[in-house]
Amino acid sequence: MIKVILFDADGVLINGEMFSNELERKYGIPNESTQPFFKGVFQECLIDAKDLKREIVPYLKKWGWKKSVQDYMNEWFAFEHKIDEPLVDYVQKLRAQGITCVVATNQEKYRTDYMLRKMGFKNNFDKVYASAHLGTRKPDQQFFENLLLDLPEIKKQEILFWDDSPGHVAAAKQFGINAELYTTFSNFKDKMKHYV
Repeated sequence: MIKVILFDADGVLINGEMFSNELERKYGIPNESTQPFFKGVFQECLIDAKDLKREIVPYLKKWGWKKSVQDYMNEWFAFEHKIDEPLVDYVQKLRAQGITCVVATNQEKYRTDYMLRKMGFKNNFDKVYASAHLGTRKPDQQFFENLLLDLPEIKKQEILFWDDSPGHVAAAKQFGINAELYTTFSNFKDKMKHYV
């Protein structure tokens, strides 16, 4: 019986374009300029080994960003604030049935805080596990190991994980928990019939 459901954030609970597309459109900062940051030092920000506010400064200068670091982050977080409301509503029904619903996401600490406060994740989910807090990120096995340490009463087979990344789903299955690839809300509802 499933007692805990883990939901990825971007691509599952949050849908829409990435901010890098908006940077290109609105500010003329091409994707190829921003990718070295997001594929490079940003990965260390995701596990809180480096601080985003500090690390992004030289990149913003290089990109010709005229406003402050905080302005950049405010625009970024607001632009990607596109919650899948029907899915979040469905989560509340699961919680009403006694199923613990949590967010399991690769996020640095500032956006995690934004999700908790501004996106309502603090109230709409029982827990939020971000890579910045766990010190490791999906698809590392340690991500799931650290998460499970906080759920001592729960067995692996009682967990269901939803993610839009096939690699993350494969890693979760390898760890020994139930995992499904998230594609659409209707597909999700169909598959959920087998679990609850």
